[in-house]
Amino acid sequence: MALVKLHCCIKAQSLVSSLCLTPCEACCAYVLIVTAVYWVSEAVPLGAAALVPAFLYPLFGVLKSSEVAAEYCKDTTLLLMGVICLAASIEKWNLHKRIALRMVMIAGAKPGMLVLGFMCCTVFLSMWLSNTSTTAMVMPIAEAVLQQLISTAVYQILVLSTAHVFSSPTNSDSLYLLLSPFQTAISIPEPKKEKESKNSRYPTKRDHMICKCLSLSITYAATIGGLITITGTSTNLIFAEQFNNRYPDAKVINFGTWFIFSFPIAIIMLLLTWVWLHFLFLGCNFRETCSLSKKRKTRREMLSERKIHDEYIKLGPISYPEVVTGVFFILMTLLWFTREPGFVPGWTSLFEKKGYRTDATVSVLLGFLLFLIPARRPFSRSPRTTAGGGSTERDPDPLAPMITWKDFQNLMPWEIVILVGGGYALAAGCKVSGLSVWIGRQLEPMSGLPPWMVTLLACLLVSAVTEFASNPATLTVFLPILSALSETLKINPLHTLIPATMCVSFGVMLPVGNPPNAIVFSYGHVQISDMVKAGFGVNLIGVLVVMLAITTWGVPLFNLTEFPDWAIDRNVTGSL
Repeated sequence: MALVKLHCCIKAQSLVSSLCLTPCEACCAYVLIVTAVYWVSEAVPLGAAALVPAFLYPLFGVLKSSEVAAEYCKDTTLLLMGVICLAASIEKWNLHKRIALRMVMIAGAKPGMLVLGFMCCTVFLSMWLSNTSTTAMVMPIAEAVLQQLISTAVYQILVLSTAHVFSSPTNSDSLYLLLSPFQTAISIPEPKKEKESKNSRYPTKRDHMICKCLSLSITYAATIGGLITITGTSTNLIFAEQFNNRYPDAKVINFGTWFIFSFPIAIIMLLLTWVWLHFLFLGCNFRETCSLSKKRKTRREMLSERKIHDEYIKLGPISYPEVVTGVFFILMTLLWFTREPGFVPGWTSLFEKKGYRTDATVSVLLGFLLFLIPARRPFSRSPRTTAGGGSTERDPDPLAPMITWKDFQNLMPWEIVILVGGGYALAAGCKVSGLSVWIGRQLEPMSGLPPWMVTLLACLLVSAVTEFASNPATLTVFLPILSALSETLKINPLHTLIPATMCVSFGVMLPVGNPPNAIVFSYGHVQISDMVKAGFGVNLIGVLVVMLAITTWGVPLFNLTEFPDWAIDRNVTGSL
């Protein structure tokens, strides 16, 4: 331990001499650099690297051990725990599968509409579940549909090839006898298809393109859906807690304001991403691939729709646990929206003491109730239907709750919780040591740039870095820097922090960019070159749409034209 402390002191002294830092600032900078290197290189697990401030800050005398420990559990931790309880219930009772299949049934089996249908249901699920969980849930459903498309194409090619062999007039009787069972299959004209290579598992090149398009659309839709809510992705939670911790008097970021700002972004990105993927993999003939007319449907499309319908029938009628989960889902959303809507008094105004109740209060309350409410309908003697549909069996425990602690533990991302806590600890150290003020002074040469240019540079920087580093780690490193930059340039911190938080999710060009990319890549339909080409367009779309939002409807929503009082107070306090 003495050798470790001596090594750290030497490194800190070198920082003091080279950067003109005070000893406390140098120690904090050293801890920040070490943690950032571990996060970016992933030499150790992200959660383990997040524990570095927990022992280095007390050793260097930057923060007490009790003060560091307090940073590892915040209000957003409780918010996440309540949401995970609801997510566990959704997954346990297959409500996600029912929603996905129903949306795809509405969209139909035309390639363009099929992709759009899967994207819509993935966006909706990703608003409430983690991006990784949503992708892992939806991809098996999409894969079943793709396999049905491929098998149907093989069947039709076999029939048409056989018809070609017996197409001479001398074999007309044989042709009639051989193909009579398949008259329906060959009576519908099919466009000429380009065969894939002999060893390919895809009947035609077009089938391969459909598989690529649908697979990539799911990971991109999961990313887009995660932008919409504060709980949609871990980076949103990191931003919310760090912002509220740094600017406690702001009171501008909650579930409602974030949703109002991000929902239009998600809708625009969804449509533009769908158009981009359609153009890249399916071409520009939207009329052929997106028609809802039954007359334009081929046999393979009708068989695919039948397959989707059969999968939905297997779920059986909607069960009592699914109804309870749906009610809790709607109730949680309504309570979040109506807590402090801003334009009218929220339900928190009914209580005498103000500021005690947050979104986490609602989340934990409803999550706790899921451990109490029985999964069997009250006063019902009939056996409970299993979530997978089909067979029924008598439950040995009639009072079994909606979810168990094991269900919760299977989904709870403890690594993300510790990672977020490590970010809070780093931010607290930067504040106490004065390092954040020093960083702000070094960024003063950028004061001549307009706010939109500063924001654009921040968005491009984080979206590039996050392609090679994890999203939470990238944001945790950049948030204190961007906050100090905004305070130095007298820009509303939200003008840079919100766009950077959204753009850090756009690590979509490589399988290592985020877990949903890796899940989709593992199915084998896409290559890295496909992900780079498609992801570059999605990344560019995302940055442009976020910039459009922050310079239009974001201005009146967050009053971005003024340097706010809560930032002035923070700036003055930090400089003393």
